[in-house]
Amino acid sequence: MIHFEKIHHVSLAVRDLEKARVFYSELLGLREIQRPAFNSRGIWYAIGNQQLHLLEHANGETLRFGAIDTVDGHCAFWVSSYKDTVAWLEQAGIPFEARPQSIAGFTQIYVLDPDHNILEFDAPYESK
Repeated sequence: MIHFEKIHHVSLAVRDLEKARVFYSELLGLREIQRPAFNSRGIWYAIGNQQLHLLEHANGETLRFGAIDTVDGHCAFWVSSYKDTVAWLEQAGIPFEARPQSIAGFTQIYVLDPDHNILEFDAPYESK
């Protein structure tokens, strides 16, 4: 039997690493961490005790082109505040789809990165 402890990282394919760096580092404010010298281009980020790995793959089969589709594969992050996250996204000019009263049991906010990877930000319900 495998005894799982946690998710270590999620990897997303990106077409243009520098364009992705602007989105993830500058707009979202994620903290970049050191990445080993692989024979590929990528960026690693720390998110709590887990990591997000961006891998440059200009013609990868996993790259999306469509709009937000919450049934499609996506990466979800737990954030501390729905209201603060919405305010940050609005201030940064990042389009989003918000579900403040989601039946999931918590709030949900969906965004697309420059390569149409779907990112979900989840937070506890907040009083109005």
